[in-house]
Formats: sequence, C-alpha cells, structure tokens
Amino acid sequence: MTTVRVATFNLENFDETPAGQRPSLAERIALMRPQIQRLRADVACFQEVHGQERPGVPRALLALRDLLDGTNLAGASVLSTKPQDDDVYNERNLVVVTHLPVLARRQLRNDLVAAPIYRRLTAVPVDAQPVQIGVERPILHVELDLGASGHLHVINVHLKSKIPTPIPGQMIDNYTWRSADAWAEGVFVSSMKRMAQALEVRRLVDQILDADPTARIVVAGDFNATPDEVPVLAIRGNVEDTGNGDLAARILVPIEHSIPQSSRYTLFHQGRGEMLDHMLVTRNLLAHYRGSEIHNEVLHDESASFATDRKYPESDHAPVVATFDLP
Repeated sequence: MTTVRVATFNLENFDETPAGQRPSLAERIALMRPQIQRLRADVACFQEVHGQERPGVPRALLALRDLLDGTNLAGASVLSTKPQDDDVYNERNLVVVTHLPVLARRQLRNDLVAAPIYRRLTAVPVDAQPVQIGVERPILHVELDLGASGHLHVINVHLKSKIPTPIPGQMIDNYTWRSADAWAEGVFVSSMKRMAQALEVRRLVDQILDADPTARIVVAGDFNATPDEVPVLAIRGNVEDTGNGDLAARILVPIEHSIPQSSRYTLFHQGRGEMLDHMLVTRNLLAHYRGSEIHNEVLHDESASFATDRKYPESDHAPVVATFDLP
C-alpha cells in the first residue's frame, strides 16, 4: 500500500520584495513555511509562483526553493510552466513539486482549444474586425510514477479570474471604468478566457482517458469559480449535465464534498467564504480516497478595509490536501 498526499495551494504573488518594502520574503516565509510543512504533501500543486532573476543565469524559482527549505519538499523535483526558453515566467507560474519519479511534463495553452475570437463592442475605437482573445495562463500536466501502484496524472490549473479584462479606451485608471456596459463586456471577455481554459482541461482529461480508460487523474488548482459554476461543471462532466450514462466513468469528482459545508471554503471575499480552489479526481481514485483537509483556520479577508499584504503577509488562499492509499 502506497499513501500519497496531493495538495494544491495558491501562494498569492509569491516573490522577492524590493529592499525596504514589506512584507519581505523572509516575513512571508516565516508564516507560510509551517503551512507547507503541515501539508506533508507527496505532490504539491502551486499557483502564482513568481520567478527571480540573477545576472548571467536564467530566471528561476528561487523564492519558492527558499520557502521549501526545511520541509519534506526540500530538494524535490520542481516542474514549472515556462516560456519558449529555459527561463520560467516572471509572474504566475504553475508549479508541481514532488519526490516521485516524473515520467512526463507538458504544458498547454490553446493547444486543444483555439483562442476565442471576438469583436469588442465598447472598444474605442470599435474593433473593425474580431480580435483574438488570448489566454494568459497555460495548463501544466505532469505524469508521475507510483511504482507498483501505477501512474498518476496531475493537472495543475489557474483559471482566469473574474476581474474584467480591460477594454481599449474604456479605462479611466486601473480601477475605474468609463461606462457600465464596458465593464460588463470586460467581465464577458474574462469569462471567455476562463471557459477556454476549462474546455482545454476537459479535452486534456478526455485525451488521457482515450489513451488509457483506467488512467488516474487529479485536476487541482485555483479555478476562480465555485463548485456549481460553469467552468468547474465543464471540467467535471457530470452525467446530470451530459445526459449520457455511458460517460459515468469519465466524470471528475470534487474531493471537497467530503468536507462539512461549514468548513468548505478556501478564500474570504467581503466576509463570505468561497470554495475557489478545487481538487477533482477520476472515480477510480475514490476507492483509495481516505479524506481531505482545508487549512483555513487563519484565513484572512483581503477584500476588507485595510487588509493589506503588510498586515497579512501569508496567502489569501487556503491550501487543500487529499490523501489516497493506493494498492
């Protein structure tokens, strides 16, 4: 029997801080390293991990490695989304960290789903032709070797937030819109990006299952959507939605369903707990599923007045971890 703990954690803009600014990286690590230790993760999916630069060498995840020092993940394999070269992205890398042997790594962005094309109605000037609505964040797919227990496919995601996408000529400043319909169109454009990512994840899941119907798959990350919102439902593929019982073996199950409703949240927004960080698993993993945890005891509400990063250096998301006993 092999016990595997899989975790997902949005580290919230995890980066070094310019000299003299707070919170410093050391202040953040002091609060967040115990969170990593508590996970006791064999596989950790991180979101919003920024890269750091040093003269003469490729950009790397130096701050993350500092965070992992002194935890069970120190010295583990670190697999990240990347641009075309050997660097990592400057901001918002997806990262999978594990001591398990890595069989394959792949990232996707508009590989299985073409970027949406849309003519913005409120743009100034109005778009003469439809333009491509680019998706900023790739999907990271890692296949791991569990030895006698087989393989595990881990898909790390960070779907587009609900923050409206800027529309040309419609922003007075970074937070002020010229009109309500332009704001609404910005929300619509963001929803297109989020759904394009969700569809690509679902197509990747089906691609894996087409090749191996017995594949074990975990989709984890920050979905920027609650369990009953369309992006999550699109990835899950419930029979209630497809109407096709023959697809029952292909649904993905949210492990958070085994956590009491009163504790089922990973982010506070305006005083209300929301479940935005999910772990969805294929049904063949349920037989080996032993339970989940959401470490939200000290979660703060960053949308509240005066809730600055200086006061709350830790992440505004709570980690989620699930345990499986695999034969």
